[in-house]
Amino acid sequence: MRVLGVDPGLTRCGVGVVEGVAGRPLTMVGVGVVRTPVDAELGHRLVAIEQGIESWLDEHRPEFVAVERVFSQHNVRTVMGTAQASAVAMLCAARRGIPVALHTPSEVKAAVTGTGRADKAQVGAMVTRLLRLDAPPKPADAADALALAICHIWRAPAHNRLQQAVALHAAKATKGRPA
Repeated sequence: MRVLGVDPGLTRCGVGVVEGVAGRPLTMVGVGVVRTPVDAELGHRLVAIEQGIESWLDEHRPEFVAVERVFSQHNVRTVMGTAQASAVAMLCAARRGIPVALHTPSEVKAAVTGTGRADKAQVGAMVTRLLRLDAPPKPADAADALALAICHIWRAPAHNRLQQAVALHAAKATKGRPA
């Protein structure tokens, strides 16, 4: 499974591609950051993020895109920018028919470190260890994008089994009903 992780942000949008399956060693395929100038008009920044993500999709051909779920913070401006960048990533994937999964920050931290309260340094250290890298990816947005991809690879099998069970239950429930 090849997953593009996206840590959305208007100034720095972390992107990272990881390949592998749950229970086996994972491989980093690529990591980076799509940057936009702080002083640029919002529309131009969103187009730059779109072009950057499209380029990553073209180059790495992921089967899934994992995006950090936007959560409420005290700074509404930051939340809005993050949500806008997140929407661009989801749009790029949807346009290509690539499934998108949203993961909360605490879910990602728990998946890669064992605790949902891990700090950026702990996440970076575990990403480095799990992907057998020489050093933590910089900036932290890049490491977070890889952590999102790792989280998705590890959680996708359980999520798929859950979806199948729900679908099976729904099919059984409607089977006995009159048409």
